[in-house]
Amino acid sequence: MTKIALITGASRGLGAALAERLAATHHIVAVAKTVGALEELDDRIQAAGGSATLAPMDITKPDAMAQLCRGIHDRWGHADLWAHCAIHAAPLAPAPHVDAKDMARSVAINVTATATLIQMVAPLLEAAPDGQALFFDDPRAGQKFFGAYGATKAAQIALARSWQAETVRTGPRVDILTPPPMPTATRARFFPGEDRSLLTPCAEAAEALLAGV
Repeated sequence: MTKIALITGASRGLGAALAERLAATHHIVAVAKTVGALEELDDRIQAAGGSATLAPMDITKPDAMAQLCRGIHDRWGHADLWAHCAIHAAPLAPAPHVDAKDMARSVAINVTATATLIQMVAPLLEAAPDGQALFFDDPRAGQKFFGAYGATKAAQIALARSWQAETVRTGPRVDILTPPPMPTATRARFFPGEDRSLLTPCAEAAEALLAGV
Protein backbone atom coordinates (compact mmCIF):
# COMPACT_ATOMS: atom_id res chain seq x y z
CA MET A 1 0.00 0.00 0.00
CA THR A 2 1.36 3.40 -0.99
CA LYS A 3 2.20 5.59 1.99
CA ILE A 4 0.64 9.05 1.72
CA ALA A 5 1.89 12.19 3.47
CA LEU A 6 -0.34 15.26 3.41
CA ILE A 7 1.60 18.47 4.00
CA THR A 8 -0.39 21.66 4.54
CA GLY A 9 1.81 24.71 4.10
CA ALA A 10 4.21 22.80 1.88
CA SER A 11 5.51 25.52 -0.42
CA ARG A 12 8.43 26.74 1.67
CA GLY A 13 10.16 26.62 5.02
CA LEU A 14 9.65 23.63 7.28
CA GLY A 15 6.71 22.35 5.23
CA ALA A 16 8.78 22.10 2.06
CA ALA A 17 11.68 20.52 3.96
CA LEU A 18 9.38 17.90 5.50
CA ALA A 19 7.88 17.16 2.09
CA GLU A 20 11.32 16.59 0.56
CA ARG A 21 12.42 14.38 3.46
CA LEU A 22 9.21 12.33 3.51
CA ALA A 23 9.22 11.88 -0.26
CA ALA A 24 11.83 9.15 0.18
CA THR A 25 9.15 6.92 1.75
CA HIS A 26 5.79 8.55 0.95
CA HIS A 27 3.85 9.99 -1.95
CA ILE A 28 3.46 13.66 -1.03
CA VAL A 29 0.23 15.61 -1.27
CA ALA A 30 1.51 19.19 -1.06
CA VAL A 31 -0.96 21.95 -0.18
CA ALA A 32 -0.20 25.67 -0.43
CA LYS A 33 -1.47 28.76 -2.21
CA THR A 34 1.74 29.59 -4.09
CA VAL A 35 1.71 27.61 -7.33
CA GLY A 36 5.25 28.49 -8.40
CA ALA A 37 6.75 27.40 -5.09
CA LEU A 38 4.80 24.12 -5.23
CA GLU A 39 6.11 23.45 -8.74
CA GLU A 40 9.67 24.09 -7.57
CA LEU A 41 9.10 21.67 -4.68
CA ASP A 42 7.78 19.08 -7.12
CA ASP A 43 10.89 19.49 -9.27
CA ARG A 44 13.14 18.83 -6.26
CA ILE A 45 11.10 15.82 -5.18
CA GLN A 46 11.14 14.30 -8.66
CA ALA A 47 14.87 14.95 -9.02
CA ALA A 48 15.40 12.92 -5.84
CA GLY A 49 13.28 10.05 -7.17
CA GLY A 50 10.07 10.81 -5.30
CA SER A 51 6.57 11.74 -6.38
CA ALA A 52 4.05 14.38 -5.37
CA THR A 53 0.54 15.58 -6.05
CA LEU A 54 0.28 19.36 -5.98
CA ALA A 55 -2.81 20.95 -4.44
CA PRO A 56 -2.68 24.75 -4.89
CA MET A 57 -5.49 25.57 -2.46
CA ASP A 58 -6.44 27.97 0.32
CA ILE A 59 -6.92 26.04 3.57
CA THR A 60 -9.50 28.60 4.74
CA LYS A 61 -11.91 27.43 2.01
CA PRO A 62 -13.84 24.47 3.50
CA ASP A 63 -15.22 23.36 0.13
CA ALA A 64 -11.70 23.15 -1.33
CA MET A 65 -10.43 21.19 1.66
CA ALA A 66 -13.40 18.83 1.49
CA GLN A 67 -12.69 18.24 -2.20
CA LEU A 68 -9.02 17.57 -1.44
CA CYS A 69 -9.75 15.07 1.32
CA ARG A 70 -12.39 13.36 -0.80
CA GLY A 71 -9.86 13.09 -3.61
CA ILE A 72 -7.31 11.48 -1.28
CA HIS A 73 -9.95 9.04 -0.08
CA ASP A 74 -11.10 8.13 -3.56
CA ARG A 75 -7.57 7.62 -4.90
CA TRP A 76 -5.74 6.01 -1.97
CA GLY A 77 -8.35 5.38 0.74
CA HIS A 78 -6.20 6.80 3.51
CA ALA A 79 -3.42 9.16 4.56
CA ASP A 80 -0.57 7.85 6.70
CA LEU A 81 0.72 11.20 7.90
CA TRP A 82 -0.47 14.78 8.08
CA ALA A 83 2.02 17.55 8.83
CA HIS A 84 0.26 20.86 9.44
CA CYS A 85 2.73 23.66 8.71
CA ALA A 86 0.42 26.36 7.37
CA ILE A 87 0.45 29.51 9.49
CA HIS A 88 -0.35 33.21 9.25
CA ALA A 89 2.29 35.44 10.83
CA ALA A 90 0.56 38.71 11.60
CA PRO A 91 2.85 41.76 11.91
CA LEU A 92 4.12 42.44 15.40
CA ALA A 93 2.11 45.12 17.16
CA PRO A 94 1.19 46.24 20.68
CA ALA A 95 -2.06 44.59 21.78
CA PRO A 96 -4.12 47.82 21.55
CA HIS A 97 -2.94 48.32 17.97
CA VAL A 98 -3.48 44.86 16.48
CA ASP A 99 -5.07 45.37 13.06
CA ALA A 100 -8.58 43.91 12.87
CA LYS A 101 -8.00 42.38 9.44
CA ASP A 102 -4.74 40.77 10.58
CA MET A 103 -6.46 39.36 13.65
CA ALA A 104 -9.33 37.98 11.59
CA ARG A 105 -6.92 36.39 9.15
CA SER A 106 -4.89 34.91 12.01
CA VAL A 107 -8.02 33.34 13.47
CA ALA A 108 -9.16 32.07 10.06
CA ILE A 109 -5.87 30.38 9.16
CA ASN A 110 -4.35 29.43 12.49
CA VAL A 111 -7.50 28.36 14.34
CA THR A 112 -10.63 27.88 12.23
CA ALA A 113 -8.89 26.17 9.31
CA THR A 114 -7.00 23.90 11.71
CA ALA A 115 -10.25 22.81 13.38
CA THR A 116 -11.87 22.19 9.99
CA LEU A 117 -8.89 20.19 8.74
CA ILE A 118 -8.79 18.03 11.86
CA GLN A 119 -12.40 17.05 11.19
CA MET A 120 -11.70 16.27 7.54
CA VAL A 121 -8.30 14.60 7.81
CA ALA A 122 -9.06 12.45 10.87
CA PRO A 123 -10.99 9.80 8.89
CA LEU A 124 -8.11 9.51 6.40
CA LEU A 125 -5.60 8.93 9.20
CA GLU A 126 -7.95 6.49 10.95
CA ALA A 127 -8.09 4.45 7.73
CA ALA A 128 -4.30 4.01 7.72
CA PRO A 129 -2.53 1.22 9.61
CA ASP A 130 -0.72 3.73 11.84
CA GLY A 131 -2.00 7.21 11.04
CA GLN A 132 -0.12 10.15 12.51
CA ALA A 133 -0.62 13.93 12.66
CA LEU A 134 2.17 16.41 13.32
CA PHE A 135 1.71 19.93 14.67
CA PHE A 136 4.45 22.45 15.30
CA ASP A 137 4.43 24.69 18.35
CA ASP A 138 5.91 28.17 18.57
CA PRO A 139 5.18 29.19 22.17
CA ARG A 140 4.96 32.98 21.99
CA ALA A 141 1.64 33.50 23.74
CA GLY A 142 1.98 36.40 26.15
CA GLN A 143 5.18 37.78 24.67
CA LYS A 144 5.11 41.49 23.95
CA PHE A 145 3.99 42.47 20.44
CA PHE A 146 3.02 38.86 19.59
CA GLY A 147 -0.67 39.28 20.47
CA ALA A 148 -2.33 38.14 17.24
CA TYR A 149 0.19 35.45 16.35
CA GLY A 150 0.79 34.24 19.89
CA ALA A 151 -2.89 33.96 20.77
CA THR A 152 -3.95 32.16 17.61
CA LYS A 153 -0.94 29.85 17.54
CA ALA A 154 -1.67 28.90 21.15
CA ALA A 155 -5.29 28.21 20.20
CA GLN A 156 -4.14 26.02 17.32
CA ILE A 157 -1.93 23.97 19.62
CA ALA A 158 -4.72 23.73 22.20
CA LEU A 159 -6.88 22.10 19.53
CA ALA A 160 -4.07 19.69 18.72
CA ARG A 161 -3.53 18.83 22.40
CA SER A 162 -7.21 18.05 22.87
CA TRP A 163 -7.17 15.77 19.83
CA GLN A 164 -3.96 14.19 21.12
CA ALA A 165 -5.57 13.41 24.49
CA GLU A 166 -8.72 12.06 22.86
CA THR A 167 -6.89 9.62 20.58
CA VAL A 168 -4.36 8.04 22.94
CA ARG A 169 -6.16 4.70 22.88
CA THR A 170 -7.92 4.85 19.53
CA GLY A 171 -5.48 6.66 17.25
CA PRO A 172 -4.46 8.37 15.13
CA ARG A 173 -1.28 9.35 16.90
CA VAL A 174 -0.95 13.11 17.34
CA ASP A 175 2.48 14.61 17.98
CA ILE A 176 3.19 18.23 18.87
CA LEU A 177 6.76 19.22 18.12
CA THR A 178 8.74 22.39 18.80
CA PRO A 179 11.18 23.13 15.96
CA PRO A 180 14.40 25.04 16.57
CA PRO A 181 14.71 28.61 15.24
CA MET A 182 14.95 28.33 11.45
CA PRO A 183 15.60 30.85 8.64
CA THR A 184 11.98 30.88 7.48
CA ALA A 185 9.96 33.72 5.99
CA THR A 186 7.78 33.69 9.11
CA ARG A 187 10.73 34.22 11.41
CA ALA A 188 12.18 36.90 9.13
CA ARG A 189 8.99 38.92 9.57
CA PHE A 190 9.45 38.80 13.33
CA PHE A 191 13.23 39.28 13.49
CA PRO A 192 14.29 41.08 10.28
CA GLY A 193 17.79 41.99 11.48
CA GLU A 194 18.69 38.56 12.80
CA ASP A 195 21.85 36.75 11.71
CA ARG A 196 20.25 33.90 9.78
CA SER A 197 23.53 31.98 9.60
CA LEU A 198 23.07 31.10 13.28
CA LEU A 199 19.69 29.43 12.67
CA THR A 200 19.05 25.74 12.01
CA PRO A 201 18.51 25.03 8.27
CA CYS A 202 14.98 23.81 7.57
CA ALA A 203 16.22 20.54 6.06
CA GLU A 204 18.27 19.79 9.16
CA ALA A 205 15.35 20.63 11.42
CA ALA A 206 12.99 18.41 9.40
CA GLU A 207 15.41 15.50 9.66
CA ALA A 208 15.71 15.85 13.43
CA LEU A 209 11.97 16.32 14.01
CA LEU A 210 11.03 13.24 11.96
CA ALA A 211 13.70 11.18 13.68
CA GLY A 212 12.03 11.95 16.99
CA VAL A 213 8.62 10.60 15.97
